[in-house]
Amino acid sequence: MGSFMMAWLQRALIMVGSILVSILSYLVFTFLDLLDPLLCVVYKLIDYAFESEWKPCYCYSSSQEGADGSSRSGRILVNSAEGKTKIAVSHCLTKVQMEDISDTLYARMPVFREIVMSTTFYLRKLRIPKTIMYEATEAAAIRFKQSARLRTTTTTLKSTFHVNSTIVEGLHGHKGQQADVSPRWSDCDCATCASWHSSCKETLYVKIQGNDMDVHPNTRSDVIFIHGFISSSTFWTETIFPYFSDPGKSSYRFFAVDLLGFGRSPKPTDSMYTLAEHVDMIVRSVVQPYQLKSFHIVAHSLGCIIALALAARFTGSIKSLTLLAPPYFPVPNGEQGSQFVLRQLAPRRVWPPIAFGASIASWYEHVSRTVCLVICKHHRLWDFIVKQITRNRIRTFLIDGFMCHTHHAAWHTLHNVICGTAGKMDTYLEIVRKLDCKITIFHGIDDELLPHQCSLALKSRIPRAQVKIIEKTDHITIVVGRQIAFARELEEIWKEQ
Repeated sequence: MGSFMMAWLQRALIMVGSILVSILSYLVFTFLDLLDPLLCVVYKLIDYAFESEWKPCYCYSSSQEGADGSSRSGRILVNSAEGKTKIAVSHCLTKVQMEDISDTLYARMPVFREIVMSTTFYLRKLRIPKTIMYEATEAAAIRFKQSARLRTTTTTLKSTFHVNSTIVEGLHGHKGQQADVSPRWSDCDCATCASWHSSCKETLYVKIQGNDMDVHPNTRSDVIFIHGFISSSTFWTETIFPYFSDPGKSSYRFFAVDLLGFGRSPKPTDSMYTLAEHVDMIVRSVVQPYQLKSFHIVAHSLGCIIALALAARFTGSIKSLTLLAPPYFPVPNGEQGSQFVLRQLAPRRVWPPIAFGASIASWYEHVSRTVCLVICKHHRLWDFIVKQITRNRIRTFLIDGFMCHTHHAAWHTLHNVICGTAGKMDTYLEIVRKLDCKITIFHGIDDELLPHQCSLALKSRIPRAQVKIIEKTDHITIVVGRQIAFARELEEIWKEQ
């Protein structure tokens, strides 16, 4: 009887806690829904004061462009084929297509409307007869789904299309002018964050370690390491690189890159930070200049999506693919892929804290910019404070990696790479499934950002992939804290190939 009462009390406490978290989440995110447009006005005024021009944002829906693609910013190239309209813009780094741009940039549902849609789903699940309330909630859900689609249409009577004006301005940049590489007033201008300004090369920062090809030309094997979201190459170089064995260091050449917009790599303000741009920059910075004919890939979190795209592009060159905490969310039938992934990644809940942080970064453009202004612009101050508090007893490379980026880079990378590739992931996985290489997936069972079910779902698409669920590890400690063991695991994977 006592054990029954304890179990009942525990379930009751969990239920009460869940209700309280839901109520608090509703209040907090409703407030943020109101705060974000106010911050939009504030930042427009400050941007104009510091930079003498208005900076575009995604608070406004779209602008209508003519069939010739002309606009006040320049020209958009339109290609109509097979009944579909593709929009491409010549960009300072690569060619960007509208299909690479996620609609979650400009179509994000407020909390209240999300509750309306959830109510609709619940009523359908209960099979309650249609009422006025049901029809109203259903109509609201349909209207949002229609507005969330990219407004690109072609007709025989009138060839017009609608494109979000901020995307148009972002893709155009400054026509006829050299790209502005100076940091914005709200971005950090320290030697680390702005080191790329002094370089004339538009390539990523790459940390190279291991085999010298001049000394051991016949035994060299190359490995590309790709970090995750708001991180840098130090996630690898400060953790597992020092713990590779001497035979491993003499047999392999390691390339750890800072992704575009992060760490010491370029952070252009006119980039849309699409998946294609990230892959192209790795090719231009590592694969081509170092003449990599075949290579292993190790990737963490968001980097796993880039790794899959890179493997799909170089199908004959991949020796092994090692993925840590891949953000793969299979999209149910009838769901809009990018919006579904956004809701899974950032559920707008105040608990756990990592989900709260992901929600701020994903849903609120100007609130997240404020966070970057406080944290990233002043990362040297935070680093100093941490060192003083801990008296230099801990290494702060994770803080450096977390803070050395711009809001523009983080915002667009999150939406265009994680959310925007929802419709492409199954295509990449089908290509990778046919590759003749070893595929290994690691995931922490305590990962509260990306649950280990993501890896299990990925294995369902690639049955031969080996999945290792690591006990007592989360999104970060899957590497940090077990770097010695992980370094040995990687060497074993590479030896088998």
